[in-house]
Amino acid sequence: METELLAELRAIRHRLPHLAGGLVASVDGLLVAHDTHGTEPSSLAAMTAASLSLAQRLADSTGQGEFRESLVRGENGYVATYAAGGSCVLTLLAHPDANVGRLHLEARRSARRIAELLNDALLPKDAREL
Repeated sequence: METELLAELRAIRHRLPHLAGGLVASVDGLLVAHDTHGTEPSSLAAMTAASLSLAQRLADSTGQGEFRESLVRGENGYVATYAAGGSCVLTLLAHPDANVGRLHLEARRSARRIAELLNDALLPKDAREL
């Protein structure tokens, strides 16, 4: 499964030229897969979980429903986090000149693909063959 997740991370990086890297983490902060350079992926996974917890509470307490995504814009770029099923998230790092609309479009597709890969990995082999 890690090979497929890495392939998806590399594919989105190829589709988005202003992407600096990305990772898949569990909602409790464990690193699942990463394609990051110059960023400590385990620390980023842990910070993603902390940010996710706050974003989930914010969405819930304001009546916005279940968490889907969050975007942080900093002076030097973006950190975008997307739900990838119920147990993982996709976090992407983008340069400041990234097209945010395209970032969202491609990331949402990748998050769905990652959720499918994770669901397939969790299903028993005989259930996948049906």
